[in-house]
Amino acid sequence: MVRGIRPHVEGRILRRLESCPNTCRPLAMTPRLELQVEQSRGKQVIGIKRRAKRIVLQLDDGCAFVIEPRMTGLLLLADPPDREHLRLVWRFEPAAGQGDLWFWDRRGLGTVSLFSPAQLERNLGPGKLGTDALEMSTEMWLSFCRSTSRAIKVALLDQVKVAGIGNLYASEILHVCGIDPRRRASGLTRREIQGLGEATRMVLLEAIQYEGSTLSDGTYRNALNRAGGYQNQHRVYDRAGESCPRCGGIIRRIVQAQRATFFCDQCQRRPHRRKS
Repeated sequence: MVRGIRPHVEGRILRRLESCPNTCRPLAMTPRLELQVEQSRGKQVIGIKRRAKRIVLQLDDGCAFVIEPRMTGLLLLADPPDREHLRLVWRFEPAAGQGDLWFWDRRGLGTVSLFSPAQLERNLGPGKLGTDALEMSTEMWLSFCRSTSRAIKVALLDQVKVAGIGNLYASEILHVCGIDPRRRASGLTRREIQGLGEATRMVLLEAIQYEGSTLSDGTYRNALNRAGGYQNQHRVYDRAGESCPRCGGIIRRIVQAQRATFFCDQCQRRPHRRKS
């Protein structure tokens, strides 16, 4: 999503932020819309980046829009799936040939905030969000795993510890590095943890290349309102009962911390305990 909107929005001046007429559940906005409009008018977008599952539009006065799409929110440059669920539009200058940026959200679970530099640090800094998963070193992964006895799949979803890994990608990462999602993070060997870090980088970069995953509900779309392509690369996610592409075993589905986990119980086996 960030890569899709960056070339069209970065460097442009915000003419106005507007609410789109609808009868849907209102978005959570901090501060309220009127203040966001007043404080952002005439500012230039100097950078766009991802912070965990949030999109950050950095303005030239140090403030930043922080958009959290959550389950059904989309940032779009093209026509939305429908107009009924359009929530906000950022109108920019120059307008010719580049268009506006729209926020569409079917369920209204997303949030839009305009933070000062201090608020940005307070809400997205250390203590609120961990290091981005793509920026984790081997030593950081070692420290992370050895600090918790939770199941590794559950631990990977803790955004305070490691930012940017969602439920789908956690299953994919663990399959790539051959780790059973039920194993305790603190019980992994150094070699396994190193493999975990390498698999995380590989899977996330691959997902970025394919512009995310559009699942059977069709909710996720990229910035041009097109389906992502990573769902065609899934190794285990949403493939319960099918054959593992690596070993031919059967992919299983279990529930961990109220989230679905998919894995192969052949090539992601727990290590056998030695008899004493």
